Amino acid sequence: MAKADDHAETYAAFHEAVNMTPAKLEAYLETDESQSVGQKTGGGEATGHREGRRIVALLRTKKADLSDDDYAHMAKVFGYVHRHLKQGGPEDKSAVKDSPWRLSLMNWGHDPLKHD
Repeated sequence: MAKADDHAETYAAFHEAVNMTPAKLEAYLETDESQSVGQKTGGGEATGHREGRRIVALLRTKKADLSDDDYAHMAKVFGYVHRHLKQGGPEDKSAVKDSPWRLSLMNWGHDPLKHD
C-alpha cells in the first residue's frame, strides 16, 4: 500500500507543479524562446527542452499506464520546478515575462505567470 500512496502523492505533486496543458507545452517547445534557454551538452538540445517533451508524454499517459520510472520522473519534475521557483526570478517583476528564469520553468511545464 505504501507504493500506491507514494504514487498518489507524486501524481498530485506533479500535476500541481505542471500547470501547462500538453498542447500549450508542446506548442511552447517549438518556439525560439524555449530553445534559447537551458544547459546544452555538446551544443545539442537543452536538458529542460528534452524534459519538456517527456513531460508532454507523461501528461498524455493514462494514470493506470504510468510505470515506476514515470513516477520517479514526475518526482524529478516536481523537485526541479519547486527549486527553480524558490530562486524567485528577476527582482524587477516587469522583467519576468521574457526572463530566462520563466522560459526555463516553462520548458518544465510550469508557467509562473499563469493564473487559474
